[in-house]
Amino acid sequence: MVDHVRAAWQVSIRRACRAVPVDRSTYHYRSKRAGQAPLIKRIKEIAETRVRYGYRRIHVLLRREGWPVNAKRVCRLYREMDLQLRNKSPKRRVKAKLRGDRRVALQPNDVWAMDFVHDQLFDGRKIRVLTIVDTFTRLSPAIDVRQQYRGTDVVATLERAAQAVGCPKTIRLDNGPEFISRELDLWAFLRDVTLDFSRPGKPTDNAFIESLNGKFRAECLNANWFLSLDEARRKCEAWRRDYNEVRPHSAIGNKVPAALHRAAGNPGQPDEAGFFQRRVVQGRGQVQVRAGL
Repeated sequence: MVDHVRAAWQVSIRRACRAVPVDRSTYHYRSKRAGQAPLIKRIKEIAETRVRYGYRRIHVLLRREGWPVNAKRVCRLYREMDLQLRNKSPKRRVKAKLRGDRRVALQPNDVWAMDFVHDQLFDGRKIRVLTIVDTFTRLSPAIDVRQQYRGTDVVATLERAAQAVGCPKTIRLDNGPEFISRELDLWAFLRDVTLDFSRPGKPTDNAFIESLNGKFRAECLNANWFLSLDEARRKCEAWRRDYNEVRPHSAIGNKVPAALHRAAGNPGQPDEAGFFQRRVVQGRGQVQVRAGL
């Protein structure tokens, strides 16, 4: 405003400030705050490499790197660069009712959840991905990509995951043919694992794995182009490692799942006495108990 008056009327700064009026010290003041260019550049770099991250997760990553910035400034710069995500939330016409017989996980390897995700290669060949998540730490012990899946393949994937991070006490899963196979039934019996089957047509019974699958599809499957099965396995495994060791998780205080799991050791290992008992939770909450060896 002062500059406009000076240019229009050809007067001095003193007379222009007196006419507006504006204090001359305010007109001559120059901010001592450092420029935002480095911060803006870093926010843009993170947003380009992690396209599904909002400003909150970007703020967590910046704080890890040592940037002394709060979430409000990151939000403001994030919106100024027009980086915000626009997701249309589906309307729920029916109120979801949670199963009352399920207890909350209290420690790592207390409850796992697993499901299948479907995708395809560049030439249209179908692939199936078995995803597994720990409902307490949000750790994903395995994401396995194959073109076909049988009961023996599910058992092999679970065995590798159990050897890596420990065996779970309960696994939540749906009623797919691979999950109701004899091979998985025998593995669960020998490992003393409860198979908690969800009700048919009720994906909310297994909400933790549905949440993981949504992130997996948005950040990995939809963001990559798979030329071969081996390439799909490499990229999915890279995403799983980033999900476990780098990606902030708001449900666990913006920590990483690997840190929580390491802090608790490897709970859930089989009983050293060699006595196993398997419990199968049926779709309506009924329980059958079988004695083991």
